[in-house]
Amino acid sequence: PQRLVGEFCEAIVRGEAKAVLLVGSEAMSTVLTLNAKGEIPDWAETVEGSLEDRGYGLEGMFTPSILKHRITGAIPAYALFENARRARLGLDRPTYARKMGELFAPFTRVAAANPYSASPVEKTAEELVTVSDKNRIVADPFTRMLVARDQVNQAAAVILTSVGVARTLGVSEDKFVYLHGQGDANELTIMERPDLSASPSAIAAGRKALELAGRTVDDMAVFDFYSCFPIAVFNMIDGLAIAPDDPRGLTLTGGLPYFGGAGNNYSMHAIAEAVAALRARPGAFGFVGANGGMLSKYSAGVYSTTPADWSRPEARRAKIPYDPVPGLEVETATGEATVETYTTTTTRSGPAIVVIARLPDGRRAAANQASEAVFGELAAREPIGRRVRLETDAEGFNRFTFID
Repeated sequence: PQRLVGEFCEAIVRGEAKAVLLVGSEAMSTVLTLNAKGEIPDWAETVEGSLEDRGYGLEGMFTPSILKHRITGAIPAYALFENARRARLGLDRPTYARKMGELFAPFTRVAAANPYSASPVEKTAEELVTVSDKNRIVADPFTRMLVARDQVNQAAAVILTSVGVARTLGVSEDKFVYLHGQGDANELTIMERPDLSASPSAIAAGRKALELAGRTVDDMAVFDFYSCFPIAVFNMIDGLAIAPDDPRGLTLTGGLPYFGGAGNNYSMHAIAEAVAALRARPGAFGFVGANGGMLSKYSAGVYSTTPADWSRPEARRAKIPYDPVPGLEVETATGEATVETYTTTTTRSGPAIVVIARLPDGRRAAANQASEAVFGELAAREPIGRRVRLETDAEGFNRFTFID
């Protein structure tokens, strides 16, 4: 949604459109309910006009080796990033769990006061990270209450137009909110990234939005950071030097685990909330950070009721290029390696531990293991930094065992 706002602001400036309606929705609650009943309703309709289908936008998010070794969705992928960040900071598991809970507890307070929240219940930091029957580990280090809430029915919409058209339509000028700066960036694939604990492209997008707006982090009155998992928020506030307990708050909605939202349309809600918050504070500035994929792409926007000069669109919006680093991923590997990060995952085949390991030459390999002995070692000792032996089995899977 944030990337589309910038794109169509440019289209309006170029005269390619007078007004644009952006609409997005999530209907996972309905879909899952109907699936459980075995119902397949026919809601097909024919709409006149042209259609530009951009697809799902999944290119570059996963590689065959990652998928093969059970990193098949967002939860295990983000868990790998989260554990890598914990290791980089030198924190043990209980300490890091507490920090995740402390980050997200204020989000629950915002969600509890938001009438559009899927889960308007305030929780303490301890409640968010304490493992129980209702708050199981979904992938180490995430409990259920720390991950995006996907069973929602939610929708939001944004109308974009020029000042002239808005005046013609009779929109009161105290309702005008302007996009002052936007940065868009794509990240490398998981196995190409130099550091699995951070997304520097996302941080660069946020800094570019502020730069184009001519503002700093200190100038922002409100923030909404995409919050599918703690690492998505930590990455941005680490990079922008914002404290986790910043009194301005880090969300306007309550965040994906509590307000709700499993997919990219969440940020349409963030934009709508930012507009309302800034209308109530004329002249103030707000920041919306929108994440996509596996920390794969990011768009950041800076908004205000203060007018923005769009006579030169390139002065308001920028795409940040990146250079791929090919050759880092090894699909099959045999020999010694060092665990860079790990997580646990559960599929129809049962639970397993997944690791990303660095070979002596710097290349990476994914591997997994499901033996009780390895699970026991995982519980007893910190796995990151330990040496493992990799072996490729007859089916082409990389298996690992700890050797120190």
